[in-house]
Amino acid sequence: MGQRMGEIGSYCRIVNSELKVDGAFMTILRQPTRAGVRDAAAKLALVVPPSPLFVHEINGAPIAFKAESLQPVGAFKLRGAWHRLTAIESTARSRGVVAFSSGNHAQGVAWAAKRLGMPAVIVMPSDAPAVKREATLALGAEIVSYDRATESREKIAAHLAHARGAVLVPSFDDPWVIEGQGSAAIEAEAQMKALGLGVPRHVVVPCGGGGLAAGIALALPEAAITLCEPQGWDDMARSLAAGRIEPVGANPPPTACDSLQTLAVSPLTFDVLSRRGAIGLAISEEETATAQAWAARHLRLVVEPGGAVALAAVLAGKVKAEPGMLVILSGGNVDIAGYANALARASA
Repeated sequence: MGQRMGEIGSYCRIVNSELKVDGAFMTILRQPTRAGVRDAAAKLALVVPPSPLFVHEINGAPIAFKAESLQPVGAFKLRGAWHRLTAIESTARSRGVVAFSSGNHAQGVAWAAKRLGMPAVIVMPSDAPAVKREATLALGAEIVSYDRATESREKIAAHLAHARGAVLVPSFDDPWVIEGQGSAAIEAEAQMKALGLGVPRHVVVPCGGGGLAAGIALALPEAAITLCEPQGWDDMARSLAAGRIEPVGANPPPTACDSLQTLAVSPLTFDVLSRRGAIGLAISEEETATAQAWAARHLRLVVEPGGAVALAAVLAGKVKAEPGMLVILSGGNVDIAGYANALARASA
């Protein structure tokens, strides 16, 4: 693999089993696999317990809820981060990692890096929720801020990684990250069987870049996959319907779902979900706030807006509640004032 294998984009080339992007090294691209998801689940089981699974009836059907909001970093993102960082060669770990995130991936990477004794730099939008910024700093990561309206986080991260000789860790466009996120479904399947609910037949999952949804699709090849995005940011839904990647349109609307504000999905996640026949739904801000209130009232769970969109789809009747359904509550890192406002709106 020492020889050049051709250009990948304008600034990429494959060298010594690594992918070089603007001078920063990433391990050579490969396709995520179901075997990789199972490997990730085994690795995660050694460092964190399974996140809880709750069961509650909706319209007479028992629905399973996977509470990723109760992870040590408040979201599922530590799964992909741990699988990715533990795959980095020990000789390269001292140079650290660089990631870009509005907060949940940031905390996942910071958590994994801290456990492995690796430095971590996070490129984070200046308008990221304070609770996510503070939690990332508390885990020992360095934060570099940027303006999401005028600057490219990918370019900033690539240049930082080049300068430091660090490894780039994308939030979803990475096979290890996708496999790690899919470990949530491996756990949920075992938990549902233990409760007599059978195997998951339909999974409803939040979607930003599609890493979690793609990982679950690999983990549960027989299950139907419905992914949910905020209205105006439903680029994966539109991409799947069109059969090609469609970016978010110009001037997308504001949304409380900061964790799902992805301008374009990746070929890796799109390919997995397209091959599986996944479908997407757009969820309104009002439906999301209603779901947050429902989770607080019926499950006693604090769920952030982006983590509640799958539940919102079921409550709004956009997905029919049925036995064998698994709903992913992907995160619980809320801004307290915003959360209180959402609960008040839903109760009005």
